[in-house]
Amino acid sequence: MLVPAHTSVLVVDDSKTMIRIVCNLLRQIGFSMIDEATDGNGALDLMQNKSYGVVISDWNMEPMTGLKLLQNVRADEKLKKTPFIMVTAESAVDNVIAAKKAGVNDYIVKPFNAETLKSKLVNVLGHF
Repeated sequence: MLVPAHTSVLVVDDSKTMIRIVCNLLRQIGFSMIDEATDGNGALDLMQNKSYGVVISDWNMEPMTGLKLLQNVRADEKLKKTPFIMVTAESAVDNVIAAKKAGVNDYIVKPFNAETLKSKLVNVLGHF
């Protein structure tokens, strides 16, 4: 499987452990251009200065939740087309509906493996 060399990924999570896990899974499936942010504000700052092929964000973060980050991204003319995958331990239907309404491209429930992440990325990016 080939990942386009120019596909950069932004991983957003307030847990350093989860960031490390997601980054390791991304490397396993071929991504090398990976940036990290530990909250929504940091993610928005990075996104203002660099174009990302996809954002993978945790739902439960403080002070800005993943849903709020998604809403900010979709409201920004420059960022609104950025593919966005939400990661959460919650599989509550209300959360899925809220994320879909906010414009999420896909949704991953923890725990997950490289195969699940790869299938979601193929779904969102349309290629590998």
